[in-house]
Amino acid sequence: MLITGISFVLAARLWWEGPAYVIAFTVFLGQLIIGWSNDLYDYDDDVKHNRTSKPLVVGTITVHQLRRATFILLPLAIIANLIGPLGLKGGSVYLLGVGCGIAYNFYFKFSPLSPVPYAVACAALPASIFYAVDRTPPLWVLAVGAMLGVAFHFANVIKDLPQDIASSIGGLPQRLGKKILVTTALILVIAAVITFINSPVSRDLTSIEFEQSSSFIVGGDRATFVTMPTGYSQDVPAPLLIDYMDI
Repeated sequence: MLITGISFVLAARLWWEGPAYVIAFTVFLGQLIIGWSNDLYDYDDDVKHNRTSKPLVVGTITVHQLRRATFILLPLAIIANLIGPLGLKGGSVYLLGVGCGIAYNFYFKFSPLSPVPYAVACAALPASIFYAVDRTPPLWVLAVGAMLGVAFHFANVIKDLPQDIASSIGGLPQRLGKKILVTTALILVIAAVITFINSPVSRDLTSIEFEQSSSFIVGGDRATFVTMPTGYSQDVPAPLLIDYMDI
């Protein structure tokens, strides 16, 4: 739900609320695939450690039912993201993040490279929305997403650290230990906040109607060419020069 909420806010800022609701829904479908595949893979371990917050453990839903629901939802999530407002480029980038989440569930959680899929997936989310509006994601957006993704990974492991070690889960957090985890997660969050504060947030996270140069039709049939001045920002007043030409 957190990832879905972030996707809605970004889409509303970079586009408008209409496609933002659809983008949030398609992102939500991808997150379900990650979560459900994780519950399926971890079922035996969850039962072993009596994690009664999991629906599979308490029997709210069976493994067979969840597996069937996952295989039904998977192609729907892929199609919805590729033909929805994200488009082929944005949808593909977001699905790369979904693939990273699934890869973490089945492989990277046992590897010292466990932060990699979190970093890639959390950078891919904002990148996909930028690509959806034909804009290149700024480096600071990718950096903040990656740092917060790794910080979330570390923080999320802390509560299950002893159980993970008992189950021979050897991701990087399990190898570092609790004290280093907490410290590293805090440093990453602070670094992400500092990067965010010192970045052109209002410019980069605002819908832009025109590129540096573009053309559109006015008055029904008049082709008009617009050139934006170098360094233009919607927050700073700029002169408007209109060149009338009678042909």
